[in-house]
Amino acid sequence: MKYTLIALLLSIFGVISPSVSAQQPADQIVAIVNDNIILKSDVDSDVTAYLRQAQNMGQPIPFTKELWYDFLNASVENMLLIEKAKIDSIVVPDERVNHQMDQRVDQLIRQAGSERALEDAFGKSIIQLKEDFREDFREQMLTEMVRMTKFETVKITRPEVQEFFNSIPTDSLPTIPEQVALSQIVVIPPAKADARDAAFKFAQTLRDSILNHSKNLEDLARKHSDGPSAPRGGLLPLMGLNELVSEYSAAASALQPGQISEVVETSFGFHVIELIRRVGDQIETRHILITVDSNELDDDYARERLVEIRDSILTNDDISFSMMAKARSEDPVTKVAGGKILDPQSGERLIPLNRLDPALYRVVLLMDEVGTISEPRPFNLQSGNGGKAYRIVRLDQQIPEHVANMEQDYERLKNIALQRKQVEEYTKWIEELRDEVYIEYRIPMPNMENN
Repeated sequence: MKYTLIALLLSIFGVISPSVSAQQPADQIVAIVNDNIILKSDVDSDVTAYLRQAQNMGQPIPFTKELWYDFLNASVENMLLIEKAKIDSIVVPDERVNHQMDQRVDQLIRQAGSERALEDAFGKSIIQLKEDFREDFREQMLTEMVRMTKFETVKITRPEVQEFFNSIPTDSLPTIPEQVALSQIVVIPPAKADARDAAFKFAQTLRDSILNHSKNLEDLARKHSDGPSAPRGGLLPLMGLNELVSEYSAAASALQPGQISEVVETSFGFHVIELIRRVGDQIETRHILITVDSNELDDDYARERLVEIRDSILTNDDISFSMMAKARSEDPVTKVAGGKILDPQSGERLIPLNRLDPALYRVVLLMDEVGTISEPRPFNLQSGNGGKAYRIVRLDQQIPEHVANMEQDYERLKNIALQRKQVEEYTKWIEELRDEVYIEYRIPMPNMENN
């Protein structure tokens, strides 16, 4: 299992290369799982991609027979999961595959710099890339669904967590660094009137060029749009209406395919939208985004509004930070949770000081005690368009550096113990599946443990 996901990710979109050992037959069948065959060349390609990726990351790994057999067993495991999906009638809808595929292609385009650069790198058009790898992508998503469905059935009790903690030798207990729990209220500075008017009028001019002068929205987006989709001609692939800001989704969903919207204002700026198609509650659109220069934002408005919010919380016992965050914060990620900031790596509430981003770390250093609310400070939003914003931050909890214990670190220990139990249960389950599904190895297999 340890190489399965890595191999799948690396094999998608042709980041594979010729066989590791060109002296052996390229198309030898090395294993059969029910009616599915696994070729030696496929395993070789996955191993080669893994080794190349490790090399590129500055962590070269030597090729070994054990590594090759690990990848073979990972391929067998994936086939087992696909067979299990057939038995349980688990399917991945085409819309979801297309959506995930589009997101993956968008990521590759950003990494390559443009659609043309990506097409040149692979020697294929974007359409052909999607077509060639759609079924591989579907299988990857299917196996992950089956795997996660099994993981979700595994639960853990407090006595089991205690047993796991007790199994750790006292002299091996880790030292937990200082941690904090934080909440924030965010205000995005609006555009100054003159700059806002100029951006709106420019968007209006572009819309007029499309409707009255036969200009193409895709071409105008490539030339003028400020959004990350500009290199793709403003294309936003199929996305759920709830994945888009409300003003955008409302305007786009009211269109017929091929229609152009009025100029729509969102927190990102001004949009001119074309609806390409609608599938259920998902829409595919193109848009031109005209933003306001960050130097033309009304910073004073944002600071003054946060000062008012902070004063209301500090002077009124009936108004909580969480309540004001849900009502007034303009960060969609933390707003719904009452402003709570989660560790981006672990998803946990408590964040080690050394994992805070520099701007947040500087704010925390000025806080003396739990309950302190900072003065408004500027920062760059990680969500949305990543633009400039202001925030006030509350120190909800602070735990000094300490040796791990059940009282202070229960949630962290629970997560570790649960992950350990999930792996154990999953491994047993895979072995049971091996007895239910026909598996034949066409090559001698070493007697290795943990396969």
